[in-house]
Amino acid sequence: MLGDNPILTAAQMREAEARAAPDARALYALMERAGAGVADLVWRVSAGAEVLIACGPGNNGGDGYVAARLLRERGGRVRVAAFAPPSSPLAQQACRSWDGPVETLGEAAPAPVFVDAVFGSGQTRQIGRDILDPLVRLAGAARFRVSVDVPSGIETDTGHALASRPLPLDLTLAIGALKPAHVLPSALPSCGIVRLVDIGLDLAAWPIRTVRRPSPPRPTGDSHKYSRGMVGVIAGEMPGAAVLAATAAARAGAGYVVVYGEATGGPASLVHRPLTDAALSDERLDAVLVGPGLGRGDAARERVNWLLGQDHLKLVMDADALELFDPELLVRRTAPVILTPHLGEYARLKERLGLATDEAPDMPAGLLAEAEAITQGNHLLVLKGSTTYAVRGEDMRVSPRGNQWLSTAGTGDVLAGTIAAMMAAYPKAGGDVLDAVAAGIWLHAEAARRLGASFIADDLARELSAARAAL
Repeated sequence: MLGDNPILTAAQMREAEARAAPDARALYALMERAGAGVADLVWRVSAGAEVLIACGPGNNGGDGYVAARLLRERGGRVRVAAFAPPSSPLAQQACRSWDGPVETLGEAAPAPVFVDAVFGSGQTRQIGRDILDPLVRLAGAARFRVSVDVPSGIETDTGHALASRPLPLDLTLAIGALKPAHVLPSALPSCGIVRLVDIGLDLAAWPIRTVRRPSPPRPTGDSHKYSRGMVGVIAGEMPGAAVLAATAAARAGAGYVVVYGEATGGPASLVHRPLTDAALSDERLDAVLVGPGLGRGDAARERVNWLLGQDHLKLVMDADALELFDPELLVRRTAPVILTPHLGEYARLKERLGLATDEAPDMPAGLLAEAEAITQGNHLLVLKGSTTYAVRGEDMRVSPRGNQWLSTAGTGDVLAGTIAAMMAAYPKAGGDVLDAVAAGIWLHAEAARRLGASFIADDLARELSAARAAL
């Protein structure tokens, strides 16, 4: 998945296209660009093999007709099948440009490369068996399967299934911009690899974007441990979690990491100090992480709320801290706080803050509205999961395709420590807090990608050194 790409709903995509192309002639030019992008990628993956393009009656089908024409002009072997004639004016124009036969979908023979250009981002209703059965048959018989924009049988904005069986796809070509279905866990298995087809839309200011490969501040000739960022981690009832998070902060690039409390172990570079108000008043602290293994007793609650009252500290609040803090202190605070719940913690957090909890928000747009109420526009929310979201005010960064092996104890502590390291480094170099959080999310995901399979959180923390060095 490419980084720093906007994510648009189906309605937002139509709006963006209308702004870029105010008349039918300009809209057809966008269709030509979309079809050309599809043809280019299909040409490369087909390697001379025959291609069958299944076209629907709408504009997604129009993209397919354009791609078929351009593939044939290149000398490719290509056939077209459809279950209905084109119904939109643009699709009709595209169909007229294709001078080959159009086979009936239910009677079409398979081909080595199958292209699904049936419904795209316009589908909102269940797909009937009369259409689904031949699509599944043709896709299943192909050795490589491509979808144009959004796989048939997947709802664009929610990722919900609109078919009783998913199409087996290898590659999805997002036309113009990514859509929510391209990043949502429910739809990702159906999409296969996702690649963007640029059709020239101006989407630079769009607020919901994928995380990009970061550029954290690099040490210079006059750098020292404090200039690279000092991170404090609060230990509690289960000190191993705090040590793990501190190890992650150090390996992600923090210059000086202190564990406060009754904790031992970890790399020899970690500093261990007693947990006192005086120690936490150190003006050199750039970020403090509280929550991993903290516990939920009265002493832990007092410590969390004391930290919230220290407005000079940048805080990362994870795990137990999310269950203990006083919401009024968060509202009054000006220094940034990063809240890092998983889905279960997020539901409880909403309940404590008086927000509706009857159903999960539609991702990612619904989360953006909810998170703004939680963070008051100044703080940040990181919702952890197989797709992770970072939200501040009206801006969001999305990290899809989390490694499934991250579903093991301690990996959330590693993420919190990595974010704390970036929170210590970026603002010191004049960087943005949202960029710092997104960098932490990216490094965590990259370390998991490098490990591949069958790892534990300790391995993940160690691998952060290699992921950080590669930048």
